[in-house]
Amino acid sequence: MTLSTDLWIWIGALLTLAIFSFLYKDNPLYKFAEHLFVGISAGYYVVIFSYNSLYPNLLHPLFTEGKLYLIIPGLLGFFFLLRFIPRLGWLSRWSIAFYVGVGSGISIPAVMQAQILAQMKGTMEPLFRTEEWSTFFGTPTFGGFIDLISIPLTTFGVLCVLSYFFFSREHKGVLGGASKIGIIFLMIGFGASFGYTVMARVSLLIGRVFFLMKDWLGIIQ
Repeated sequence: MTLSTDLWIWIGALLTLAIFSFLYKDNPLYKFAEHLFVGISAGYYVVIFSYNSLYPNLLHPLFTEGKLYLIIPGLLGFFFLLRFIPRLGWLSRWSIAFYVGVGSGISIPAVMQAQILAQMKGTMEPLFRTEEWSTFFGTPTFGGFIDLISIPLTTFGVLCVLSYFFFSREHKGVLGGASKIGIIFLMIGFGASFGYTVMARVSLLIGRVFFLMKDWLGIIQ
């Protein structure tokens, strides 16, 4: 065990322990570390935004290249800051309306393409592919079996999930059975998403524990 002599590693370790102290209960050390993190992050992103976006896209073209039309987006961006002045706060609504309108116009086609049309295309593939059948029955493998049933299973799951959200008829008989299977597919999807989120958080925890044990305490090499 060899303790680090680097001041910044000690600061990082103490702040990490302050964050972990929330596992016991909410306390002033945790609040201090939390507020410090939020403040430093906000300041960092303001500087990054200024150098990577504000200066090259607004200030430099406006004052160096004489692109006067950039005054309009510059004013709209400035109006956001007027939210802090009660008498002039109404001007920020113009900026918010413009931002939401343009953002929606850009995002909706992208979301439709990436999350709806691409998903629809995935369920419109041929259910049974000749090459996959011949490959599987020629040299049966588990991976080949998964490839063989993946598209039919996906199509079946999509139809069952859609039947669960079909509210024009009472869920009885075939429709009721399909909707129950659809619930199972939904739970599997939600569980996979939750598991992915948990694994991402666990990886962050492992990184912090590794930092404490290696860089700070020197227990592991």
